[in-house]
Amino acid sequence: MAKIKILVVEDERTLAAEVINRLRTLGYTSSDTAFSGEEALKKASENPPDLVLMDIQLKGEMDSLRTAREIQDCFDIPVVYLADYIDDSTLLQAKVTEPYEYILKPFIETELHMNIEAALYKHKMAILRRFVANES
Repeated sequence: MAKIKILVVEDERTLAAEVINRLRTLGYTSSDTAFSGEEALKKASENPPDLVLMDIQLKGEMDSLRTAREIQDCFDIPVVYLADYIDDSTLLQAKVTEPYEYILKPFIETELHMNIEAALYKHKMAILRRFVANES
């Protein structure tokens, strides 16, 4: 079975490297790293990952919420948010992008693994439901 490819979108390079190391420890492959929303969209189109792990407080012209929405709409790739904290305002805005999971930093590897697997399963089931609905 092919390894799961994950695009890490994190504007802090040190944290991005740490996330990638943890993903490798868990047996995942990092398809790439992006440090901005624009870069994430470009990399998702060039080398589509199975999942995107994205900092919910992404800095730059294109914030994480807009980036997540475009990745899901254009490429149908599930997004899992990484967050230092989530206040009510951010949570309300993030819900609109329909993320598959949220992971609070600092996280432990088992939490990362469980959330990734849950997101991949939910995405697979969503695709199956759409397929069945189209066949009806």
